[in-house]
Amino acid sequence: MSWILAVSYLIHLLATVVWIGGIALLTLLAWPALQRGTLASNQWWAIQRKFILWANVSMVLLLITGFYQMTVDSNYHGFLNFDSQWAVAILLKHIAYIAMIGITVYLQSVLYPAMSRAALLAEQKPKLGKTESDKIQKREILLLRLNLLFAIIVLFFTALATAI
Repeated sequence: MSWILAVSYLIHLLATVVWIGGIALLTLLAWPALQRGTLASNQWWAIQRKFILWANVSMVLLLITGFYQMTVDSNYHGFLNFDSQWAVAILLKHIAYIAMIGITVYLQSVLYPAMSRAALLAEQKPKLGKTESDKIQKREILLLRLNLLFAIIVLFFTALATAI
């Protein structure tokens, strides 16, 4: 049974690195490069498209492996039982994780399609399309930064639960 837990931890850590590392890459490196003009918008979109698949797979793997790890932990005393600091830390971690999923779903299902429509509009009406694109990009960077903040919160509460 311990080898299953070890494999679960390995998959969980790899998925964490991919998801949070991707968010950090987009927020801290790619976005500033796009703003400076050293990264073209088509390169930005290529990075985004590749990351979406990896992010989605990582979210699913984190959910499955995290659920397994939580239920076999000796600190786990049942669903909605918050009788210890560990349980509270895990609850707060899950709230931050759910917020990250919500932001990711919003980015993928609302904001990115709006960016595609703005790009099409820019081809027909350059000035109007550029204005719309700028507004969407401001919202995108805000959400990417917020997602990174929630990622740090998830890591903090993971560290706290591990230390308990």
